[in-house]
Amino acid sequence: MKYTNANKILPEKLINEIQKYVQGETIYIPKQETEYEKWGARSGGRRLLDRRNAAIRSAFISGSSIQQLAEEYYLSIETIKKIVYSHKK
Repeated sequence: MKYTNANKILPEKLINEIQKYVQGETIYIPKQETEYEKWGARSGGRRLLDRRNAAIRSAFISGSSIQQLAEEYYLSIETIKKIVYSHKK
């Protein structure tokens, strides 16, 4: 995680107020909840997993066994079961 020197971005008055509580330490200031992104939204990882899971469900519906899918996708049998028996479309 990178950090930014407070002197470069915050007004002096605010820095003085923060220094009443903490000095010389790294603090984390979280995003507002309205700014949160769901996991994988930025990198595209979520979209890739959704496509993979859809392909697994489709193959299962077409007759592939859970064992075959586990071997093909290098996933555990339990993970394949979770995917094929979930109600996502």
